[in-house]
This record gives sequence, structure tokens and C-alpha cells, in this order.
Amino acid sequence: MPKKSYTFLVVAPRGKLRRITIPSYALYLALALSVAGIMGITALANSYARMLLKVSRYNNLRLESEALKTQNRSLETTVDHTNKKLVSLESLASDVALTYGFGRRRLHFPQAVFTLATQSNSTVESSYNASLYAFNLIEKAVFSPVSSPMARGLFHNPNFDPASIPSLWPVRGQVTAGFGERMDPFSGEDAFHAGLDIAAPKGTTVEAAGDGIVLNAGRAEAGYGNEIVIDHGSGITTTYGHLSKIFVVVGQEVERGEVIGAVGMTGRTTGPHLHYEVRVHQTPVNPAKFLKG
Repeated sequence: MPKKSYTFLVVAPRGKLRRITIPSYALYLALALSVAGIMGITALANSYARMLLKVSRYNNLRLESEALKTQNRSLETTVDHTNKKLVSLESLASDVALTYGFGRRRLHFPQAVFTLATQSNSTVESSYNASLYAFNLIEKAVFSPVSSPMARGLFHNPNFDPASIPSLWPVRGQVTAGFGERMDPFSGEDAFHAGLDIAAPKGTTVEAAGDGIVLNAGRAEAGYGNEIVIDHGSGITTTYGHLSKIFVVVGQEVERGEVIGAVGMTGRTTGPHLHYEVRVHQTPVNPAKFLKG
């Protein structure tokens, strides 16, 4: 059987004719390759279009993620400011109660006062104003216990040992950081400092500020390094942080002026000093209110 072929005549320059004979299978092969090429190009174009669509979606998601992060940072800042205001109010309330009623009566606030002080309203300012109003009620009760109707239900007489009041300086030195708002030496941002930083050479002895029982004597989790926590009763505790040495154990009874440790620079610190805190029912208060000169 003769093979099929196709003949093409091509007119060359000067009128000459050229004959090109192509087998039929070659023509079919070229046609098949053309179809395959067109299909491949179409597939590549489709794949490229899908990739562009995915990139567009990714960019949109990234923009939405950045917007959410910005909103989250704004909310964190608002919550942080609110917490700082509430902590400051709690510290002020405890300061007033302890300064004007220490050793003679103990505060027992009704649940309604706590509810008012911590309620969440539609705005930060309204919540802050409610807490401030609650604090003013407490302050009035402390200053005028006889004339204030609220005061009669707030106080009772406890059996309180004056020696337990943390009134002794745990170490003598320069106060390098006070109680309250300050700039964090590590982050450079505003932060609430819950105690006093008292600078002293490494190894300087640290004394108990009042009689009590040792609650903790070891490594702290809050960046204070080696710390000692003493319970003085009536919800009052003192904390001694960044110690180089600890001379007491958990459960040990200590007396005011007893040596309990030595100044160091363990934990988050830029130099040797003692971090000293006073807390009343877990609320930090200004230690300077109780320290004798």
C-alpha cells in the first residue's frame, strides 16, 4: 500500500518552483503537537491566574491581620491603663485604711463596695469613676468612723500585735526607685513598680521589717531572683527580692530586725539592691507609709 504524502509547491525568487513533499504522518504529528502545545499554554495560563488569585487573597488576609494586630494593641493599651488605674485606687484605699486605722481596727468592706469598685461599664472613664467613688466612700469611713453610717459595718477590733507591723527598714541605703508609676529600665515603657528599690553593696545584710512567718524562701517567678516572703498576719506580707543569700527557711518564725538574707542582684536587675514590697490582702501598698525614718 503506497504511503500517503502531501506535496507543497513554493514559488522561489525569479519564478522558480520548489516542491516540498511531507509524509502524512509528519503532518498529523505536527498537528498533534500544536494541539498539545495549545492545551499546555492554556493550562499554564489557568495555573498562573489561580496563583494571582491566591496572592491577592493572601495580601488581603495579611492586611486584615495587620489591622487586627493594631486593634489588639490598642485594646491592650486601654486594658493596661485601666488596670493601672484600678491598682492605684486599691493601693490608695489600703494606704488610707492602714495609715489611719492600723492596730486598732481591720477593714471589712461589704460586697457592694467591691462590686461598685470593679464594675465594668461602657467606657473606661465610667468604670474608673465608679472605682473612684467607691474609694471615696472607704476614705470617708476611715476618716469619720463615728459619723459615717457605713463605717459601723466596716470595722471590728482584731487581736493585732504591733510588732508585726513592717515598720523597720530592711536595709539602709539610697532609694533608687519608689512606689508607683515609673519607666521600666529594660523595656523603656511605663510600668507600675509595686515596691521600693533600696541600693546597697552586695552582701549587705537584710533584716525582717516585722515579726512573722516565712512563706517563701527561694527562687521567685516574677523576676525578683532569690526572694523571701514573710506573713505578718491580718493579710499583710512583705517581700525581699534580688537576694544573693537566704538565711531562713519556709515556716520559720522571725522577729523584727532578725537577719534573713543578703543584698544581691539575682533576677531582673541592673545592679545590687533590695526590692522591698508590702502587700495587704495581695494588694501592693507604699512601704514608705510604715517605715520609720
